[in-house]
Amino acid sequence: MSRGLLSAAWTLWRTSLRQDRRKAVTALALVVAGAAAWPLVAVLLRTLFDAASAGRPLAASLAGIGVAVLLIAGLTLGHFAHIAYFELSELDVLHLHQELMAATNGSSGMAHHERPELADKVAVLEQDIEQLRVGLQAVLTGVGLAVAMALTTAVLGSLHPLLLLLPLVAVPPLLAGRWAERMVDRSREATAETTRRALGLFRLATSAAAGKELRVFGLADEVRHRHRGLWQDATGRLCRSQTVASLVRMLGQSAFAAGYIAAVLVILRDAVAGRRSAGDLILVIAIAAQVNQQVAAAVGVLQDLQRLRSVYQRFDEVHELVRADEPAPARSPGTLAPAPDRLRDGIRLVGVALRYPSADRTVLADLDLHLPAGSTVAVVGENGAGKTSLVKLICGLLRPTAGRILVDGIDLAELSAPHWRERIAAGFQDFVRFELPARRTVGLGDLPRLDDEAAVRTALDRAGADDLPGALEAGLDTPLGKSYADGVELSGGQWQKLALGRALIRDDPLLVVLDEPSAALDAEAEHALFERYRQQAARVGGRTGAVSVFVSHRFSTVQLADLIVVLADGRVEEVGSHAELVGAGGRYAEMFDLQAKAYR
Repeated sequence: MSRGLLSAAWTLWRTSLRQDRRKAVTALALVVAGAAAWPLVAVLLRTLFDAASAGRPLAASLAGIGVAVLLIAGLTLGHFAHIAYFELSELDVLHLHQELMAATNGSSGMAHHERPELADKVAVLEQDIEQLRVGLQAVLTGVGLAVAMALTTAVLGSLHPLLLLLPLVAVPPLLAGRWAERMVDRSREATAETTRRALGLFRLATSAAAGKELRVFGLADEVRHRHRGLWQDATGRLCRSQTVASLVRMLGQSAFAAGYIAAVLVILRDAVAGRRSAGDLILVIAIAAQVNQQVAAAVGVLQDLQRLRSVYQRFDEVHELVRADEPAPARSPGTLAPAPDRLRDGIRLVGVALRYPSADRTVLADLDLHLPAGSTVAVVGENGAGKTSLVKLICGLLRPTAGRILVDGIDLAELSAPHWRERIAAGFQDFVRFELPARRTVGLGDLPRLDDEAAVRTALDRAGADDLPGALEAGLDTPLGKSYADGVELSGGQWQKLALGRALIRDDPLLVVLDEPSAALDAEAEHALFERYRQQAARVGGRTGAVSVFVSHRFSTVQLADLIVVLADGRVEEVGSHAELVGAGGRYAEMFDLQAKAYR
């Protein structure tokens, strides 16, 4: 067994000890005792037959009683062990789920989420973790097998020196099983993307949100067809690798079968020649049969341990991908500066460029931009211009590939990320529909005030959603979403209002960001929202010098901003007030005129 397998087994064992030391040790003791019982049964069978043949009834009776006791132990102790380690296995799976959640969120930024290879590894891990409920069983069984094999080898050596070679014949099936499992694991890795796409189509076909378009556009059959094609491709490749792996395992087992037959023949020859008793022959047959079972069990354990090792290896690879996209801090973590209490100059971008991992083009380039303290800034541009990427940069969710982002003259990389984010209020275009009671769906925006009703109602008022609690059956205590049996499903606009309330619950932010916050609102509702947003911006701007950034496609609201930034092809094309940009007759004026004509 390689060092990697032992390391994986030891890691899982330590995890189980942390969950419940008493149950872990009890399970191990029961498994080892049950495994050790079987070689001892074979030894007592020899005693039983030899005593019976020699006419010694007392010795035969005692040996028979011993055989019965050991058989009961061998057959039952494993079941009692299962009771002890079943809950531990569930806790181990929970621990690995939490580890995966921590790993994918183990960076101050989000660049690693842009890597397709990370998505593939996470998709494989999601499946493997669920299968690892047998992981602890494999570890315990492996220890029990080691004890049983040691006893078996000692018994074989006492019978005939050549029989010591029998355990060596177990090496080919073990090596074959290991090679076969590696081949299957590589196949699973190779089909991860196809499997992930198939699962995505399955979720699409079974979600209520997509149901409308699937029916209206007649896409249901097409989605099922594509899902079937992807799944058949993935399962076909996996089936081929499993078939070859099974043939390899069969060859390994055949090698052991030949050794098994040879061992029996050696003792049978001695018995026929009168050099061995009938008990010796019974012993070698029983022991050889146990070795066969031990080898088969060892192959299964080896497969489970290899899968366990693959899980930990993929965890390491996920950590490496996350760390690879986490730039080295400008200072040691303990010396990072806190966010300022108040902005006086604002936020400056100096020569900023951004390229996502694995991307072949630059998303943002040569950004030189000043967002003055206390100002309201609107960011506009066509789809793909880089608006959301700019928002992620100033929130510290991404680090620039080149250039610097300065907060009152301090490089954002030198600020404590958690401290900076505590001073950010943000609502994103792809907001999350947290299926919680309405109060907490909003309160998550300021976790210390999760259940503070006054703060939640104030936030909803800022978002223009003060009437929403009255529309819910149980007010702010109404559970939302289908995760609850009595949960209420909201309209897209209502979900968005809750998200806006969550974004505006913090009282003293330094940066307020609303990235396309009104996609589910009509033009009038958006205009009313922006008026409230301006009031909020003026309030926090006066208190903390906060910069308020608003991303929108509707120019009727954009024109009210103090400063308008026009992005095109990842670059700043124009900056100025509405009047200045319209007077300049550039891209902004063209886009504004086109949108204004649509409303005439």
